[in-house]
Amino acid sequence: MSGVRGWLRLIPIAVLVTAVLAGVATLVRADGIETDLAGRSRSALAAAGITGGDVTFSGRQATLSGFRAEQAGRALGIVQGVAGVESARVSGGPAPVPPSPAPSTTASSKPPTSSAPPTTTSSTPPTDRAGVQDEVDGQLADAPITFKPDSAQLTPEGTQAARAIAKLLAAAPNSLRYRITGHVGEGPGGRAAAVRLSQSRARAVVRLLTASGVPASRLLARGTGTAAPGEGGDRRVEITVEER
Repeated sequence: MSGVRGWLRLIPIAVLVTAVLAGVATLVRADGIETDLAGRSRSALAAAGITGGDVTFSGRQATLSGFRAEQAGRALGIVQGVAGVESARVSGGPAPVPPSPAPSTTASSKPPTSSAPPTTTSSTPPTDRAGVQDEVDGQLADAPITFKPDSAQLTPEGTQAARAIAKLLAAAPNSLRYRITGHVGEGPGGRAAAVRLSQSRARAVVRLLTASGVPASRLLARGTGTAAPGEGGDRRVEITVEER
């Protein structure tokens, strides 16, 4: 019995010794892991050109200290990327976030300009007889030169139309001349009265064109006792472009 009790007293001692040895082995192993992680972290930082600080480990948790503010954030990312590192922090608090780049103040505030040449809408007035005639006919079709009933007095619209025509005729070559023909349909006064009124209307247009800059030598007034084709033909004039 005494031998059994002796063995029983030795069991706690054996357990205690085993626990102590296991703790020592754990400490040695942990110290080796920390040393390995610290060495690899320092090598990674040196390879990235980051110096001036240090890395220490408690187990697999890294603590960075001594790095400049502008390098701390980058150093933290490099250490966290080392295999075996569970977490990392910068001593004194989290790494400062690098400031966002300031917007450039040298950029021009002018809107972008196109390299394409500007589009011009200028048109060249016609210089040949046919071209001038087409232009005259087009303007008269849009705005005929009209008169008040049974008179040689132009309507306000007729006066405006005649002045617009004068600009075209004055700009045409000097080799051209213009025959102004008044149209009046035969009425109660007979053909003679119609001819006189049509001539008076043609001369009224010639006077207005001359006052607007068209040389009188390039204008010829003519009256007929017949109505021109089209709506309102007996109360308007036509202009024919001729070569001198």
